Amino acid sequence: MPQIKLINIVGARPQIIKASAISRAIRNYYSKEITEIIVHTGQHYDKEMSEVFFDELEIHKPHYNLGVGSAIHGRQTSLMITGIEEVLIQEKPDCVLLFGDTNSTLAGALAASKLHFPVIHIEAGLRSFNKTMPEELNRIMSDHSSTLLFAPTNAAFKNLMSEGFRPENSPPYTINNPKIYLTGDIMYDNTLFFAGLAEKKKEGFFEKMLLKRNNYVLVTIHRDTNTDDIDRLKEILITLKKLAEENDIVLVMPLHPRTIVSLKTRLNNLYDELTHSAYIKIIPPVSFLEMILLEKNCRMIVTDSGGVQKESHFFRKPCIVLRNETEWIELVNNGTAKLVGADPDSIRHEFLSFMNLQTVLEYPGFYGDGKAAEFILNEILLMFEKE
Repeated sequence: MPQIKLINIVGARPQIIKASAISRAIRNYYSKEITEIIVHTGQHYDKEMSEVFFDELEIHKPHYNLGVGSAIHGRQTSLMITGIEEVLIQEKPDCVLLFGDTNSTLAGALAASKLHFPVIHIEAGLRSFNKTMPEELNRIMSDHSSTLLFAPTNAAFKNLMSEGFRPENSPPYTINNPKIYLTGDIMYDNTLFFAGLAEKKKEGFFEKMLLKRNNYVLVTIHRDTNTDDIDRLKEILITLKKLAEENDIVLVMPLHPRTIVSLKTRLNNLYDELTHSAYIKIIPPVSFLEMILLEKNCRMIVTDSGGVQKESHFFRKPCIVLRNETEWIELVNNGTAKLVGADPDSIRHEFLSFMNLQTVLEYPGFYGDGKAAEFILNEILLMFEKE
């Protein structure tokens, strides 16, 4: 096997967690073949990303932090491209690894492809088919700048084929002759690892939170389509509050700071009602391991997060999705996730349907065998072996 240098580009806490699956597989299986360098753009400043964060999750700290911070899309992306370009020129990697659909992903794809470093995109092929979402544009442009594309699901793989990618392409692989793979999801790798770690490191969590396992509903709301549209946010929260009271079940809400600001400044009376309700437990954002525990031990999940939708499947929990579309369409087709937008009638119908289930839901293995990171790294090495 060849010795290669790989640069991992991340921009936010979820991407660092995704990258940890790759780092762990390198450490366990490919340390002699792959040198990894992690570049954090600093797209999201996160006070939780302290030494404790990295130590708790057993993750390597980034080798570079570009410290870009928040800004409008164009300025933020341009600053990231400039910083990434400088690192690439200095490090001269064999390839650049990207995750998902953030501005950091797009910046990495543009910087690397224009300098002719092969781009490898993990979570390739995901589509919401809504180009008003900046994430959708980032996904498409990153995929079409890539040499190796690793699709986590069959639907994602088919999306790439419909856009002209050919699975029969033969090596050598290049940006003009890319290779697409169906791999499974590295977050399933992570879930298997971190669920065990969470139980060990967070003993007593439920006692501290005054929660009973399997007797609460987990609710997360963070997308600007829900938090910035005050009427939409109000309808969602009023509907959920009524459902909690009528069904005698606690809603646990680790609310995003954006959501708290919207509530306190524009829906103060509703915020007071929520905080004084015996059925609503608003808590600050939780650590990744705590979130894993909340997902694993809840009765149902209500969310607008893409990642949490997937994790609901990993932990075999029904999921109500507060969006009009999803990248994880296989979950909707399977009937274990329901798209409701912000419509009170739809939220109520699906909530009651899941609460009163008479049959056992099935959770097929859509996301692989928990060894996607190993597969990805092996294919990367094979690409360079065949050159």
